[in-house]
Amino acid sequence: MTDRAVLFDLDGTLADTAPDLAAAVNRMRAEQGQEPIPVERLRPFASAGARGLVHAAFGIKPDDAEYPALREAFLEFYGEKVCEHTRLFAGMAELLDALRARELHWGIVTNKATRFTERIVSKLRLKPDCVVCGDTTPHLKPHPAPLLHAAEELRLAPQSCFFVGDDLRDMQAARAAGMRAVAVEWGYHHPEQGAPGTWQAAVVIAHPMDLVRHL
Repeated sequence: MTDRAVLFDLDGTLADTAPDLAAAVNRMRAEQGQEPIPVERLRPFASAGARGLVHAAFGIKPDDAEYPALREAFLEFYGEKVCEHTRLFAGMAELLDALRARELHWGIVTNKATRFTERIVSKLRLKPDCVVCGDTTPHLKPHPAPLLHAAEELRLAPQSCFFVGDDLRDMQAARAAGMRAVAVEWGYHHPEQGAPGTWQAAVVIAHPMDLVRHL
């Protein structure tokens, strides 16, 4: 292996997890007698996990009294069917093959809990060199700790790593960790964050294979 690595955010970057996330929150709505919300309307909130989807579906924020119970219900439903419709984004399998062909390390750094992440990685038959989840370190992105932990696992300097993400927090974490920040134009861009080109990323790519020329 070479002395470089590419690290990926999971939800909205590496894999399209929105269909399963939306199914969980719509099951909650069905139990309350409410109509389902189309996946495309929920997609921009998927990167924020339970916090974003509970707010999108019910208008409830983490500070509200109802939030803990709704969050637990969401996580329970999601856990029952965590990878039924989740798939890699188009072109991502080819990119992973290209990284292997170039003998580059690759890994996943996500805010998603280990119990969900491991099942997705297994179901999609992925073989990353490292996986750092939301409960691996005491901090979540945009804190740099998860990215620095990944670099340590790979025994690489942070400056030798690219971090690829679809969220402003991913770019903030990458810059704070001293990694090369790569923003993607696909994924779950929340409208309040602006376009990826405004996130101060080192590189913005429109398709996974576009990354190859920057390596």
